[in-house]
Amino acid sequence: MIPLIHDRLPGVLVFDVNETLTDMSPLADRLTDVGLPGHALPAWFAGVLRDGMALTLAGGRATFADVAGDGLRTLLARLAPAVDPEQAVSHVLDVFPRLPVRPDAVEGVRALHAAGHRLLTLTNGSAAGTRAVLDRAGIADCFEALLDVQQAGAWKPAPAAYAHAVRTAGVPAAEAMLVAVHPWDIDGAARAGLATAWVRREPGPYPSTMRPADVTAAGVAALAR
Repeated sequence: MIPLIHDRLPGVLVFDVNETLTDMSPLADRLTDVGLPGHALPAWFAGVLRDGMALTLAGGRATFADVAGDGLRTLLARLAPAVDPEQAVSHVLDVFPRLPVRPDAVEGVRALHAAGHRLLTLTNGSAAGTRAVLDRAGIADCFEALLDVQQAGAWKPAPAAYAHAVRTAGVPAAEAMLVAVHPWDIDGAARAGLATAWVRREPGPYPSTMRPADVTAAGVAALAR
């Protein structure tokens, strides 16, 4: 772990949700259910993020569900043309509010909350879906605000998304830290003035082209420790 300059975490921690807090592997089973290969999950999810970010750059707006649905329809047309696309999209996307929270995230969130940190979430998904996930895990009450990019008017990593989070918390950007698994999210938050913590769940290196995280941890529980 890389030590923080001030040897402590900031008082306000802003958590990414998808893959940082949640285990998205059940989505692979849903893809298989509708005739798509489960191994297509990473590419499909990356495509959702790409298209949502591209819309923000172009000045457009769309919800995560709408962008994700379009990506699924494209895959279905190529790989499972006999499947009803609307039923398939509904079957896959309906699992998002039911995704499990990673055990280390449950432990870490509770520990950070007990230590007096103020916790928020900020997702390119939906705040309602986040609430459903955290409620099922029994940790929703650890968070003071559940935010999404629709409220900000721009997908992460646009500066407006992070500005929305720190504005909600009522603190300067420098007094908040983004906690995320995605290097692009870390880079965006760092450019917006937040401190950053990279949750390194995969063995790959951090991209050299992006601003490095202030602290790196193997999971949320490790970050709390």
